[in-house]
Amino acid sequence: MKRQIIGFIHKEFIQVFRDRNILRVIFVMPVVQLLLFGYVVNTDVKNIAMRYHDFDNSPLSREFIDAFRAGDYFAPEPSDQPIYELNRHFETSEADMVVVIPADFSEGFADKKRVTVGLIADGSNANSTNIGIGYASRIANQFSLNQLNIEPPVEMSRRVLYNPQQETVYFMVPGIVATLLTMVTIMLTSMAIVRESERGTLEQILVTPISTWTLLLGKTIPFAILGVFVMAITLALGVLWFQIPFTGSVLLLAGLGAVFLLTTLGIGLFFSTVTRTQQQAMFFAWFFMIFSMLTSGFFTPVANMPPFLQYLTLLNPMRFFLVIVRGIMMKGAGLADLYPETIAMVLLGGAIFSLAAYRFHRRLL
Repeated sequence: MKRQIIGFIHKEFIQVFRDRNILRVIFVMPVVQLLLFGYVVNTDVKNIAMRYHDFDNSPLSREFIDAFRAGDYFAPEPSDQPIYELNRHFETSEADMVVVIPADFSEGFADKKRVTVGLIADGSNANSTNIGIGYASRIANQFSLNQLNIEPPVEMSRRVLYNPQQETVYFMVPGIVATLLTMVTIMLTSMAIVRESERGTLEQILVTPISTWTLLLGKTIPFAILGVFVMAITLALGVLWFQIPFTGSVLLLAGLGAVFLLTTLGIGLFFSTVTRTQQQAMFFAWFFMIFSMLTSGFFTPVANMPPFLQYLTLLNPMRFFLVIVRGIMMKGAGLADLYPETIAMVLLGGAIFSLAAYRFHRRLL
């Protein structure tokens, strides 16, 4: 049986390396996806287009505007629209925010009175708008403190752990590792078995003296190896190219990644038993990928989702593996810290792979 499995694995690798489309999925897609997500998908809000109306036109008001130019959060420019048509800035998308400085701005500071500065923002992108308003409020508060020389009643000393620069790429790359591992293994496993059925070679294999388990292992082990290879490429690019710190154990991540492969290979195997063509298998794989990404906490924290959807995410193995990858890479977490996620993945992996193996056996009968 051992020689049969090794021979079957050898056959699968020969088929993989003969198929240029599969080679693109294995070697090209991880690199392209990592670069796209690392550079393009960025939740940092910078270079906010700002227009301003300065009715005070004093050195102090100009200093206030200059405060917004510090750093790369805002790009303030004087408005070329009359005040009663300032909404034109938003209609033409040339500005995200408009600041209106009143005529008594410097006079109010001189008398140490409350000064109200208008801030009008485009709310069509709620996330960016809220972040931009927060930036503007902090800048205005700091300017007031500097001008009036008043100590704030409470001073908070901030310290950000694990990602002190608060770079989005630190958050994205570990998520891409989990996403690519899920995508590649599910797609390859489901399509490879269906392809055998489409070509009629599956029936030829069934008449040979091999058991169902030999066929099952021979079909899944090669893609498990390729999945580990994809994970290694993605991690290496993340650490070497994007300079993401890797503070935890490589062996622990590899071991838990192998547990996660039980779920993805099982899902791909299950899809191969409920589909008849490669197009159908591709559709099922992409549908599951969308569900996995949206409910894993990759883009939106699970705690921010509706309660019923939070319970649904418990069926998503990628949710648990995402916590594991980020915990090991960025926090140096150990198995004792990740045992809830590990137990959940073991249970899900065992259940999914067992169901898929049962369905696969039933289909071959």
